[in-house]
Amino acid sequence: MRWCKLVVMVAVALSLAAWGLMGALAEPSATQEAKKESTAPAKWAPAVESKPLSAQVQKGLDFLVKSQLKGGGWGQGEESRQMGQGLALKDTPSVADTCICTLALIRAGSTPKAGPHAAAIRKALDYLCAEIEESDSTSLFITKTRGTRVQGKLGQYVDTFMAAQVLAEVKDAMPDAESRKRLMAALDKVMDKIEKNQKSDGTWASDGWAPTLAQAMGVKALNKAAQAGVKVSEEVRARTEQYAAGQFDRGTGGFKTEGAAGVQLYSGAANLGAMQDSANTNDAKRDELKQRAANAPTEAERKQAKDLLERFDNNERALKEAKSAIVKKLDDDRFIQGFGSNGGEEFLSYMNIGESLVVKGGDEWKKWDEKITANLNRVQNEDGSWSGHHCITGRTFCTAAALLVLTVDRAPVPVAAKIKKQ
Repeated sequence: MRWCKLVVMVAVALSLAAWGLMGALAEPSATQEAKKESTAPAKWAPAVESKPLSAQVQKGLDFLVKSQLKGGGWGQGEESRQMGQGLALKDTPSVADTCICTLALIRAGSTPKAGPHAAAIRKALDYLCAEIEESDSTSLFITKTRGTRVQGKLGQYVDTFMAAQVLAEVKDAMPDAESRKRLMAALDKVMDKIEKNQKSDGTWASDGWAPTLAQAMGVKALNKAAQAGVKVSEEVRARTEQYAAGQFDRGTGGFKTEGAAGVQLYSGAANLGAMQDSANTNDAKRDELKQRAANAPTEAERKQAKDLLERFDNNERALKEAKSAIVKKLDDDRFIQGFGSNGGEEFLSYMNIGESLVVKGGDEWKKWDEKITANLNRVQNEDGSWSGHHCITGRTFCTAAALLVLTVDRAPVPVAAKIKKQ
């Protein structure tokens, strides 16, 4: 009898481990702390086989680590002379600059727990959490720092969207329960701000020179959080999907450029990225929704599931058409040049395009990756940084954004989406 009990106990333990529940049972308090963390996170993985980090990427990473400020944040860094007063904020920590630098270190393979840049990431997260903790609970602001170049060009709330993305990506990689508890409280607060302050048309704000890029960051924040297991309002996500699809003109294959400084690259890349981020989240939810649509106990529940699946299909169709239109423009140098020269806006646009193409992989992705990699390697500075020549010119932001372009093959997508696309 004792042997029978022992066999049963071992079988139960093995079953729990196979489902990945042992860790959850061992750390109940960290999970309970986040009121919005109510769904199982999707399993993330790169959509294609990742390349080894190049010498150019390594030089860029070294530049970023050396540029980190004592308090854990990053400032704008050196800007081009024509940007004038921005130099006054060269060494003032900025949430947006810190976030994009942190993401670049994460893409290169480090986490808050491990990797060559783990310590730098932890310091950055301490700075971000402190900024969020001091912010109010109602507005969309999460920092008292005003007048940064990124805010002026992309919008005053870009810090908020980028912080949510960073926190969502690392929430399951914190070194201990206490640091995870603090991070989850910060993420919960930021997500509340994002949801409460969304406008009825799916946008957040129209200030800045090219706010369409900040809008894409907001959509990315929502979807990264949802993919990480944070409960995100489907109404909020649905409004962003409808807005992004509405920016694409199926007749002409172009995108509306209001909020994009009249630049097709910014609008096309931003809205394509928004549709792709939504599709990644949707694909991770499809199997469960199909089960509910067929087997839910009430007609109302079955209808709700069917309506969501129809919405997902509509986004998928819009994404397919928009991606086809963008692919046709990738050989057009005038389109790729954006405003006419490299700035942080161009690098962000290249990241959005890359993150959209890499999900499917194939020849279109390979061609784009080879072309944009050669271009960025060519314009890298001797010290490992990248500079902008208009608008967002700070070496901090431009270097981190360029690194995110060069490491797009490492960008995580939900495994369900990866399997479906390949």
